[in-house]
Amino acid sequence: MLPESSAANKATAYEAATAFLGEWGPFQRRVFFLLSLSVVPIGLTAFSIVFLADTPDHRCALPAHLNLSAAWRNSSIPLEEDANRDGALVPSKCSRYKVENLLNYSERGLLPGADVNLSNVPKEGCLDGWEFDHSVYTSTIVSEWNLVCDESWKRPLTSSIFFCGVFTGSLISGQLSDRFGRKIVMFATIALQAVSKFIQVFSPSWIVFCALYFIVGMGQISNYIVAFVLGMEVLGPRTRTLFSTAAVSLFFGLGYMLLPLIAFFITDWRMLLLALMLPSCLCMPLWWFIPESPRWLLSQGRTEEAEAILRNAADMNNIEPPTVIFSSLQNRVKAKKRRPCNICDLLRSPNIRWISITLWVIWNTITIAYFALSLNTANLNGNPYFNCFLSALMEMPAYVLSWVMFRWCSRRLSVFSSLSSGGLFLLIIHLVPAHLTALSITFEMLGKFAVSTAFAVVYAYTAELYPTVLRNTAIGTCSTASRIGSIIAPYFIYLRTYSVSLPYILMGSLTAVAGLLSLLLPESFGMPLPDTISHMQQFPGYFDFGNTTSNSKDEEKVERIFCPTF
Repeated sequence: MLPESSAANKATAYEAATAFLGEWGPFQRRVFFLLSLSVVPIGLTAFSIVFLADTPDHRCALPAHLNLSAAWRNSSIPLEEDANRDGALVPSKCSRYKVENLLNYSERGLLPGADVNLSNVPKEGCLDGWEFDHSVYTSTIVSEWNLVCDESWKRPLTSSIFFCGVFTGSLISGQLSDRFGRKIVMFATIALQAVSKFIQVFSPSWIVFCALYFIVGMGQISNYIVAFVLGMEVLGPRTRTLFSTAAVSLFFGLGYMLLPLIAFFITDWRMLLLALMLPSCLCMPLWWFIPESPRWLLSQGRTEEAEAILRNAADMNNIEPPTVIFSSLQNRVKAKKRRPCNICDLLRSPNIRWISITLWVIWNTITIAYFALSLNTANLNGNPYFNCFLSALMEMPAYVLSWVMFRWCSRRLSVFSSLSSGGLFLLIIHLVPAHLTALSITFEMLGKFAVSTAFAVVYAYTAELYPTVLRNTAIGTCSTASRIGSIIAPYFIYLRTYSVSLPYILMGSLTAVAGLLSLLLPESFGMPLPDTISHMQQFPGYFDFGNTTSNSKDEEKVERIFCPTF
């Protein structure tokens, strides 16, 4: 591992060579807004399952040809207590009185309740299907394929399959873009989403829908991660802070807020999918306006292509570029003799291994809290469109705060303060008296706000800690770890059946511990982006007890053997 001053000098080489471009010229503005715009379709579809697979009110259907009196037809469904409505009696959704008994009573002229005690009438399942309420939705996948009662397990599994796709995309997108380039992988995944959603519109069965939904999830997270990394590598230090902490999150939130608006006017799930596909198609022409990452091109030894992009940028900014942008020392890349970096390199040397493990734990903990709290608020009573809009809206100030913190505060302090405060808010909830529900909800929303802030900050912080040759792989791996958290999150909410306070105690404790762990990470505030493994900052929790000189030699040896540099 290099001494900190030497590492900083080497990592500054790229930024010093490209400083002539400035920070906020026409080139940077174009990249900034177009990459942010490419995230809007992701926000539109990330939570679309809320409307695609919502369960309308339903009851057992009766054959239209049955010769039943109006009284018995109206009393054909037994009443059951609804736990979600404080035990109120509501018509059963999964059973009906036996049709043969109803026909017998109707033919004999008996009246329900007066002549026949309904509690003694035998019941049966919905043998003739269901009648669904169409006042809110024209159709959903639930009403189309009858994913209710004995088939209701398929509805949550649909979301799980989507997250499995997200998990897979997180795992492979980083390695693909580190090998083949940021731009080509980004637009390939945009196209993959558009094609998958279009085919999904014509799904003949739930199985086909889920198979395509897996692909959509895989393409969606890959698109997000690669666009994020591309912006981090193309933009200057100040601009990328705004991009990584606020712009990407705010444009995602904008797409999230547009989802309930579109779903309100398009209540058929197939037409809704078609509408959500169009923004992805509109992003495809951006291929001709978004450049490849010059940092990545340099790491692959493609210096001429990197210089061509920077000269075009200088021309757009009306700046005269230097005759030689990168010196011969920076151009010594032997990519052909070294294999590309992969996920194994995140564990190969002690310094990068401890940074990676710590970040995986932090990402996983943040995601558990974020999704568990999101799932809890999604179960609130009320209009589903308004609830979705409110859920998206509450994250917007959190993203603005994350930019403020990232712009002027220490990275470690930002992550620590947001996680520890979030954990504290969640731990306070179990101390609030049961009758003060408004106060409990307030602390829960404050916890969600703090966790959302931490999520935005840690994304950008992770990108700053890793070098160019591993950045996309590292973020993809961290995102993969976070998807494990999203799978576990529903079980935290399930713990409410044993104790209402237990989920908050567990989430609060884990979040607070993650905040303490963040203090072990290196500080990257004010430091240039590292381009190679040897440029990375030291992990204090390890190097305080290790031999820095020996570790430095190990890092350089690993880098010479495995990863390209410049």
